Amino acid sequence: MSFNTPNGGAQGPLVTETEAANLLCQSKRTLQKWRVIGYGPDHYKIGRNVRYRLDDLNAWINSRRRSHTSENGGQ
Repeated sequence: MSFNTPNGGAQGPLVTETEAANLLCQSKRTLQKWRVIGYGPDHYKIGRNVRYRLDDLNAWINSRRRSHTSENGGQ
């Protein structure tokens, strides 16, 4: 079974840790720290590789949307 289908499929494409870090404007090391403390977008551990589902990254980004600076969104 492949999650990374040509059209994205129901699961959406998987991206590398580097690609996820670039999309989030963070370093790979920051994403690694987030995984240790249980923060950040959901990820997949496949052998020694970490992958992120593009749909999960976009959902995580959208969950941090704020309309003004004093809004904390319960974070």
